[in-house]
Amino acid sequence: MDYVHSVEALIPGVQGRVLGALARTQGDLSMRQVAKLAAVSQTQASEVLGRLGKLGVIQRRDIGRSALVTLDRSNAAGQLIERLATLHREVLEQLRGAATDIAPAPAALVVFGSFARGQATPASDVDVLAVRPKGTGADDPHWVSSLGHWADLAGHITGNPVNLLDVALSDVRPRPKLDGRLWRNIKTDGISLVGPDPEDITKP
Repeated sequence: MDYVHSVEALIPGVQGRVLGALARTQGDLSMRQVAKLAAVSQTQASEVLGRLGKLGVIQRRDIGRSALVTLDRSNAAGQLIERLATLHREVLEQLRGAATDIAPAPAALVVFGSFARGQATPASDVDVLAVRPKGTGADDPHWVSSLGHWADLAGHITGNPVNLLDVALSDVRPRPKLDGRLWRNIKTDGISLVGPDPEDITKP
């Protein structure tokens, strides 16, 4: 899945570009601004906005000879478009909810990399740090099965392959035994699904 342009990925063409521009903007936009943000001509933007207006998906305010438009977030279809534009946030919540079924529960489960930054493209992996709880080995059948099931489900939820980094609690406490650059990326970009925030994982 393309999480940078999620609206355009599923609604191709000029209409998807215009809807994406509107969904990512909270305030009113002029026709020219819509065209610029959507990377289409003003004529194309005007035609699409006219259709969307008839469908009730946008609100339009005429000021003299100018018109300002915005996505109508009280409209049911407009709400779906906005949800699609913020798909990354909703997917993270689904991943967090699914992670409650992992048993034994991870000491920490952290998404990092391009997906955590909201920059994942269809070619991107979903990078996940899974920290095993104390006393759980890498070959523990319950852990392997449960974490593997979550990773499979996460791949279906996101539409992207999941890349697991499975480490022991002793590998991160008190000092991480991971590559320095990798650990910095986890601390900087990481989003916790289970357990403490990335910068607090090393604390007892």
